[in-house]
Amino acid sequence: MVANLETLTDYLLKSATDEILFSIPSNVKIPQNLVRDCSMMGITIHLEIRSADELAGARYEENIGGISVMTSYLKLITVGQAFLKRAMDIAGGIVGLLITGVFFLFVAPAIYLSDPGPIFFGQDRVGKNGRIFKLYKFRSMYQDAEERKAELMEKNEMKGQMFKIENDPRIIGSGPDGTKHGLGHLLRASSIDELPQFWNVLKGDMSLVGTRPPLISEVSMYNSYHRARLSIKPGITGLWQVSGRSDIDDFEDVVKLDTQYIQNWSLGLDVKILVKTVAVVFMRKGSR
Repeated sequence: MVANLETLTDYLLKSATDEILFSIPSNVKIPQNLVRDCSMMGITIHLEIRSADELAGARYEENIGGISVMTSYLKLITVGQAFLKRAMDIAGGIVGLLITGVFFLFVAPAIYLSDPGPIFFGQDRVGKNGRIFKLYKFRSMYQDAEERKAELMEKNEMKGQMFKIENDPRIIGSGPDGTKHGLGHLLRASSIDELPQFWNVLKGDMSLVGTRPPLISEVSMYNSYHRARLSIKPGITGLWQVSGRSDIDDFEDVVKLDTQYIQNWSLGLDVKILVKTVAVVFMRKGSR
């Protein structure tokens, strides 16, 4: 036993959970609050047919372990659609890594000369349904950036469970007050620092398009409905990135955009976001 009715929501917020099957005797009342919380988190829910009216959103009937259930998804995606999305990720990941290799020839010596140390930056992030993976970038910050984050929290310009400041002194070449624009700002403004994430896409940790993968510390502060962002693979780009992310200063707006993307997902929407991303990168909008 890992949790009871009172502690299950907290457990789900902290664990990697894909699906939940509710098999409850007919004389026991359905825990409606728990079903609602799971639905808000984007977790796939299976309820015995007698309980089907409790479900919301896209749903269909199936059989699991001999039990007839009604299954509810935040967004129903077919096997064919999932295959095509993964195929697009693999193709994009291969092309992206070839482009990354070309940039590496110029970016690597520039980073080392500006701040001798690792060329790549790896950081634990939270992926689909709470799985932890290592996200990779070209390093655009000084090596002690993580240690210095605590002292900058009071300058956080983002409301809610996310950190962002415009003049960040941890960025390479930014100066003591963070106002100078050196190599680190160039890598971030052009999104060149994101290129190594094509390796994450090829591995299957990420997708070309999705929600941005949060930090473990950020997820620890999530409310149940925030967890819906984790119901799909995180992406290199997404609806938030092409909606002027630098102008968004409230985490709740990020959640709304991510939920909107998940609920309205289609391959066509992914292609549209990818095209917009290219335009945003070339116009250097949305990145800091």
